[in-house]
Amino acid sequence: TNRCCRISFEERQDELNEQLKIQRELEAEVEIEENEELFHDMFMGQTRRAIWNLMEKPFSSVTAKLVAVASSFFVLVSLVAMTLNTVEEMQYKTPAGQPSGRYYGENVETFCITFFTLEYLLRLLSTPDLRCFGRSVLNTVDLIAILPHYLQMVLECFEDEDFHLHSGDIETVARVGKVGQVLRIMRLMRIFRILKLARHSTGLRAFGFTLRQCYQQVGCLLLFIGLGIFMFSAMVYSVEHDVYNTNFTSMPQAWWWAAVSISTVGYGDMFPETNLGRIFAFACISFGVILNGMPISILYNKFSDYYTKLKSHEYAMVSKAR
Repeated sequence: TNRCCRISFEERQDELNEQLKIQRELEAEVEIEENEELFHDMFMGQTRRAIWNLMEKPFSSVTAKLVAVASSFFVLVSLVAMTLNTVEEMQYKTPAGQPSGRYYGENVETFCITFFTLEYLLRLLSTPDLRCFGRSVLNTVDLIAILPHYLQMVLECFEDEDFHLHSGDIETVARVGKVGQVLRIMRLMRIFRILKLARHSTGLRAFGFTLRQCYQQVGCLLLFIGLGIFMFSAMVYSVEHDVYNTNFTSMPQAWWWAAVSISTVGYGDMFPETNLGRIFAFACISFGVILNGMPISILYNKFSDYYTKLKSHEYAMVSKAR
């Protein structure tokens, strides 16, 4: 009986310690939002405090709520504009009828970026702690959301200048081509703008915190997936590579098949044809089903716990504002 009680006590103690750890991290995350005493001894403290509340506390006033709604609205508008810019019919045409590379929605996207830049600068100028501001994941996301646009503008200037000054130089043309590749990467990075919604979405913030809390479990899951891919791809390749007109021509090709099978997606572009290969495929799929189901309960419990705590904090902020 004593041993049973001790085991129950230790399990309960571990559970409480885990809850206290999450609570401390939550309090650390919202500490700057609550600690308004930091503004008292600062230059233009009252003004900076008002701007900070306007940008960081959407429940502090009607104006702050409108700013939060406007920020989410401009994120959605910029994503729609970025998506439509990939449609050929949305491009300006040259006199010859060819796409010019300029889009109808460029001005809309530029206006949204201007709003995001102003929003970021106001947060930067009004923050009571620059060190904590720089460590914040949400502030890093805000910077990533606007930085590719300005880098793209700079690279486009260099590209146009080099092309017009040395249009017949083969070396310059090659350099311009490399700049074009960098530009495509910059345009691709604009998709990270959608992460700005996490600032105003409790669910996305809870999901991000869940991944940070469960990094060990997620790391083990990725390790097991990697081991399964290497093991089953080697097994199937060893029995399938001699089959006539097979798709298992190399180990990397087999990696793709194993990854698709373990994830239980099953595109059907590659499949084993021998009986032994099909047995290995069945084992690979069964391994994927078991593996994918293991972390669900852990991730869900963490997500639910943190989501509840964040919502409680928001309700407390609303009650305090009233």
